[in-house]
This record gives sequence, structure tokens and C-alpha cells, in this order.
Amino acid sequence: MKLNIYLETKKSLIDNALETFFAERKSNKKESPFSLLYEAMHYSLFPSGKRLRPILTCAAAEAIGGKTEDVLDIACAIEMVHTYSLIHDDLPAMDDDDYRRGKPTNHIKYGEATAILAGDALVTEAFGLIAQARKKLNIPSDTLLEIIEDLALACGASGMIGGQLLDIQIQEKSEDEINYPELEFLYIRKTGNLILAAITSGAKALKASEKQIKALTQYGINLGLAFQVVDDILDMHDNYRGPDGGKKPAFPTILSLDETKQRSWELASRAVEALKEFDQKADPLREIAHYVVERRE
Repeated sequence: MKLNIYLETKKSLIDNALETFFAERKSNKKESPFSLLYEAMHYSLFPSGKRLRPILTCAAAEAIGGKTEDVLDIACAIEMVHTYSLIHDDLPAMDDDDYRRGKPTNHIKYGEATAILAGDALVTEAFGLIAQARKKLNIPSDTLLEIIEDLALACGASGMIGGQLLDIQIQEKSEDEINYPELEFLYIRKTGNLILAAITSGAKALKASEKQIKALTQYGINLGLAFQVVDDILDMHDNYRGPDGGKKPAFPTILSLDETKQRSWELASRAVEALKEFDQKADPLREIAHYVVERRE
């Protein structure tokens, strides 16, 4: 199957599962007092982005020999966490963005208070979805606890949230004060950790071996960093600026543009190399690594 068809097929499955989540809430009269909150949550989830993170969850499960249906709720949880982070990143106190995915950001549409609560609700419901997988997907409790722990660490003070704070702090420095290891450290936490958790959660749900988890971890670390490096290249063309109007630190401000592009390909190659012991069932993961560095948006 060609990658574009694979991505669209998985995206459709994830979108349908997320729509089912909201349809179930809407049909429950006990949930009716919270209709505005669910509306705000749904607003930022749809129309959807690429759904790359939950697709990686599905692809990792398939690499172990499973199916998308085996991890669909976990994949939806990953997307909920990602969307929560976008809502909060867009807030005036953070990146202060007015538009995302071609429409007003959540706080512009619903106000800051509702946007904050929508983000809070998404991340909380995400952990609920994973917990429910014990019954719905017949995943052992100890496995789900490990997945929940991984996701909590990926999102927490030393993960995505901590990375956001580092991103705010680093904007106070001049370009001469920022070095490559410092920026890499930031990006691994702000972006890479959730991508890694998306991958390992899909594999762990299918009872992957320690050797397989180790290989997929190396894949995820390199893929997550490659994703952010390419984001920097794309943002450079947009002359992206931080909330204070200053130019945001990025890899092309430390390395040359050509060096940054070369770095992205090196990271993608390392990601693919990490999968050398996997058979053709891991081909979607391999192709996604190339897709990440070749994308134009």
C-alpha cells in the first residue's frame, strides 16, 4: 500500500473513532450540561491535522504483528493529548496565535477560560480512554499502567510541559547564547517525547519484546527530532516569530540551512536503521521517517 493511502486510511479510522467518542457523550443526557465544553474540545480536534502521532501508534502495533483496531483507543488518546497541547500553546500567554489549521484558535473562538478547560478536559479524557482499553481491547492492566506512566512522563514537567517552559526561557537569549545541544534538549522534550510515547504505546499494547521496544525507542527518538528539525526549516520560510515579536530560536539559526537539512536526513536514516531487525510489517514506519523529512507543510 502506498504511504499516502496508508495515512489516509488510518486517519479516517482515527477520525471515526474520535467522532464516536463525542457522539456517545452527546447522546448521554447526563453529559448535556457540558455541551459547550465538548463543543470546544471537538472544535480543535476537527477538521483534523495529519494525525501523525496516532498513526504512529497504529503503525508500531502493526510492526509487532497487531492491527489498528487493537490500539485504536490508545491512538485516539494520543491525539487528544496532542490537541490539548496545541490549544494551550496557542494561548496569549504562550505563543499567542490567532489561527490554526485555517481557522481561529480555540481561545479566539470560545474565550481563554473555555479554551484552557477544553485542553484540560482533552488530556484528562485521554488517560480515561487508555484505562478503558483493559476491557474494550483486552489489554492487561500492568501493560496499560506502563503505557499511562510513559505518557505521563512524556507530557509532564520533564517532558512536553517542561519543554514548553524551556522554549519560553530560551527566547530571552540571543542567538549567540544558544547552542545545538541546548536546542536539541528542548525539542526532544517539547516535541519528541510525545512522538516516542505514541510509538512505544502501540508496541507495548501488543506485548512487544524488550529488544523490539529498544529498537522502536531509538526509532522514535530520531524521528521526533527529525520532525522538529523539519518544522524549523518550514517555519524559517514563514519567518516565524515568538509572542514577544522576536525571532524564535531554531536549528537554522545555529546551523546553516543546508546543514539543518542534512541533519534531518541523518536523523531519518538513523530512525530507519533502528528497524533493521523488523520485517516488512514495519515498512509504514520506515516510509513515515522519509515522509517526515520530505514534507512541505
